[in-house]
Amino acid sequence: MAGNIKNILKWPTGKLDFSGGCLLMGVLNVTPDSFSDGGQFIDRDKAIEQGIKMAADGAAIIDVGPESTRPGAQAVTADEQVRRAIPVIAKLAKKTKTCISIDTTNYEVAKAALGAGANIINDITALADERTAQLAAKQKAPVILMHMQGTPRTMQVKPKYKDVVAEVMKFLLDRAKRAEKFGIPKQRIFIDPGIGFGKTVEHNLQLLANIDKFVKTGYRVLVGPSRKRFIGKLTGKEDPADRTFGTAAAVTLCAFAGVSIVRVHDVAKMIDVVKIANAIIKEKV
Repeated sequence: MAGNIKNILKWPTGKLDFSGGCLLMGVLNVTPDSFSDGGQFIDRDKAIEQGIKMAADGAAIIDVGPESTRPGAQAVTADEQVRRAIPVIAKLAKKTKTCISIDTTNYEVAKAALGAGANIINDITALADERTAQLAAKQKAPVILMHMQGTPRTMQVKPKYKDVVAEVMKFLLDRAKRAEKFGIPKQRIFIDPGIGFGKTVEHNLQLLANIDKFVKTGYRVLVGPSRKRFIGKLTGKEDPADRTFGTAAAVTLCAFAGVSIVRVHDVAKMIDVVKIANAIIKEKV
């Protein structure tokens, strides 16, 4: 574990144990238009069933997303996000002890989600809204700060960097320090380089090849490579559901680099990947 971050993260409403190595976050999109599983879990009962299954399969976190962030996606109102996500979160919080994160950029949605039983805020704008930062500090909730160039509507329109690793690193460290100034302690801050969010295939590969540098910052790192377009480009798999093995390769690399959490769709399959990787890593220590 990088820096002086402890293996076990505890906060008033949850706990994550990293002593065994990399953990999994399961993706649960309650949207009609997400790039991979859009529409599959828009039905409330199906979403709850899937969340319970992810927990049983070994997910340490269930990430509930009520707004698609795929390239070109349109914004969804706070009221609609609440309608989609809050009943699912409330039920999952009663049915399982697994941590629940809310994947939103909206303060009102984050507040409602924490009130319903979520205990982590996953924000692709890295707490651009100061109210969300203040909420996380007040509720003592862990936060995930992600890098994105542009917005979901514009991010894949010719993304450019002089040095993608250095620029993404600087942004994340600046946002992490800002979060600390709002009263969120370092141990409750995760940084996410935002694979696929305003990056070309080459940008994504450069970030993954240097992901250990992010780990060495001393902040816990989360990476979401699951079924992403760059995997499809490299493998020729057009259907995101066919990108399991490519995802497994990226997950393995992340585990060996010391990444704390990988965000995946296929929890049952990827849990085997991290179990093997974590076991091998343990023997090296």
